[in-house]
Amino acid sequence: MSLLIGSLTIGLILSLLAFGILISFRVVAFEDLTVDGSIALGGAVTASLIVGGMNPYLATLCAMLAGGIAGAITATLYTRFGINRLLSGILVMTGLYSINLRIMGKSNVPLLSHNSVMDSADALSRFLFGEETLIPIFGWQATARDISGLILITIYASLIGAILYAFFCTHLGLAMRAIGDNSTMIRASGVDVAMMTTLALFIGNALIALSGALIAQYQGFADVQMGIGMLVWGVASVILGESLVGTKKIGFLIAGAIMGSVLFRLLIAIALRWGLNPNDLKLITAVFVFAALVLPKVFSVGSRFKKVSANA
Repeated sequence: MSLLIGSLTIGLILSLLAFGILISFRVVAFEDLTVDGSIALGGAVTASLIVGGMNPYLATLCAMLAGGIAGAITATLYTRFGINRLLSGILVMTGLYSINLRIMGKSNVPLLSHNSVMDSADALSRFLFGEETLIPIFGWQATARDISGLILITIYASLIGAILYAFFCTHLGLAMRAIGDNSTMIRASGVDVAMMTTLALFIGNALIALSGALIAQYQGFADVQMGIGMLVWGVASVILGESLVGTKKIGFLIAGAIMGSVLFRLLIAIALRWGLNPNDLKLITAVFVFAALVLPKVFSVGSRFKKVSANA
């Protein structure tokens, strides 16, 4: 049960990563490769500031700001200097590796002996369960803190998802969404596409850095390598979520990003539970991404074939 709750919690934290990738890859159609650097940046900034004595919530906000600045730099390289989108992201991501090392001063910063936002789970546990430490769930035992942590992260992810949905229903959000649909038309309407793209990548990478900040505080450490492979993870979550909801409406896409991230994490946990060698984790992740990309097309072709056969 602890493995299941932990997988759900990590999946919900990484749904914030999926939100950021959804904004860049789907909303403004910008292939942003800054992700692996900005998620580690979020963890590095948060860990360093918490160890330095800063309030963990304020440290998390600073991490979001740092991630947003990284995304804005990527957008600026593309919009102002004419550098290719992919290369812009690669340049920033590469530079962030050294920056993260500079921020932390070493490759790994432990947080177990410091306060974090996850300490709120202890207060929530006392409020919900009193002094109980083990809670029975469907015949299994789970710690009250694990359950409270899951509830806390669920509230965070749901709240941020709701804020994103409300933002994309505003005039500014609608203009941002129009960039991905038809940038030529929206430019002709007088919208500054460069500024809007920069804002989109700022928001997206701020959310990605928030995900890194929460992961660091949940796991109890920040590591300079923690961002490796996270771009693939986020893209897979977005694609899987799109397949689950079956529509391009922004509200469903946001909900799908949460569902896709949680489901993807559960699939990884199940594979590990069945005896998967952790050394093969990246290979299995690649296989899951391939399946997420191909299976929706296979099902679509199959459904069209059935319709043709029925009409014949």
